[in-house]
Amino acid sequence: LDQGAKVTIADLRIPADTERLRYIACDVRDANQVCEAVKKAIERGPLDWLVYSAGIQHYGSVVDTPIEDYDFVQQVNARGAFLACRSAIPAMTRGGAIVLVSSVQALACQEGVAAYAASKGTLEALTRAMAVDHAKDRIRVNAVLPGTVDTPMVRSSAERFGGRDGLEQTLEQWGGNHLLGRVAHASEIARVIAFLLSDAASFMTGASYRVDGGLLSQLPVRL
Repeated sequence: LDQGAKVTIADLRIPADTERLRYIACDVRDANQVCEAVKKAIERGPLDWLVYSAGIQHYGSVVDTPIEDYDFVQQVNARGAFLACRSAIPAMTRGGAIVLVSSVQALACQEGVAAYAASKGTLEALTRAMAVDHAKDRIRVNAVLPGTVDTPMVRSSAERFGGRDGLEQTLEQWGGNHLLGRVAHASEIARVIAFLLSDAASFMTGASYRVDGGLLSQLPVRL
């Protein structure tokens, strides 16, 4: 919006529209709803960019995770991205850029995130595959891998695991795992996404960019 774009957001929750921001009700698990959301976005003008950031978390190992929960995580985090890109790419007739929001857990993960990590790893592979397939269409595809970001999903996890420490103290503890000593603000991830969509990143495609405050740059050892 700061750069003058008309933005359409597809989500389960629908706030009020503004002049340049439109919300569309959409369950990303439903191929027809995703296709309809793209059609409604095109009504406002040519489609130049797509950001897929839908994501849910489930905790458990492959043994602990019910099949239906695994499928649900995959449907939202990975299959939804496939559906969104499948509908959007044919509409990007003058080229454009796509950014998939993956996670550092696609590269390194904690215990009990089998379904989530698998879904984010899928986005990594999908990013590369689409970059190869659609470079000829002048469409760039990249992924961002955030570390811990202060979002409703992370706050829900902090409430679950924080116990007596409390929400804010748990977030502070998790932030301490990053070299920068804090969790990220969502706006910090958004600025990287905006850069990857922009012409300033015109020679960047098929790659994944960690925005993790140095989380994965360190050994889990203190000397």
